Amino acid sequence: MTVSTTKANTSITEPLKIIVLGDSAFDGKQLDIEFWDTAGQEKFDNIHHSYFHQAHACIMIFDATQKVTYKNLDRWYNELRDIRPHIPCLCAVNKIDAAIEVTKKLFSFPKKHDMPLYFVSAADDTNVVRLFRDSIRLANAYRMGDAQDFIDQVLRELEVG
Repeated sequence: MTVSTTKANTSITEPLKIIVLGDSAFDGKQLDIEFWDTAGQEKFDNIHHSYFHQAHACIMIFDATQKVTYKNLDRWYNELRDIRPHIPCLCAVNKIDAAIEVTKKLFSFPKKHDMPLYFVSAADDTNVVRLFRDSIRLANAYRMGDAQDFIDQVLRELEVG
């Protein structure tokens, strides 16, 4: 699986969209994958909802070195669920290279929402590939399944008509 910053494959009509860019072969199939990062910053709150539409999965990331990012997860999760109530979500603690002790902590948020938890470091690549591979697998399964979200039902109707 490779991820590039260009969108070269236009052979499928509906891209697999995961919130947090590139083309990828996954399980022997070519997928068009878009990763969108909402940055988690308050100044971007007004655009979050536009990112949520047609998303097939969400990676909720908090910074191991900034507790406020963990505290924001509930608000972000509720905003997401208002628009996309059924898409799969994964939770990741980033920057574990700077705070390795967090790998020994239990976090209630992912447990409460039945999400897998990943301890990752973008700086040294710890678990990054695993996180993205799992998110792609879950998003693809969601898209190929009988999605329950209203927006998915509308899109299916538009495709038929």
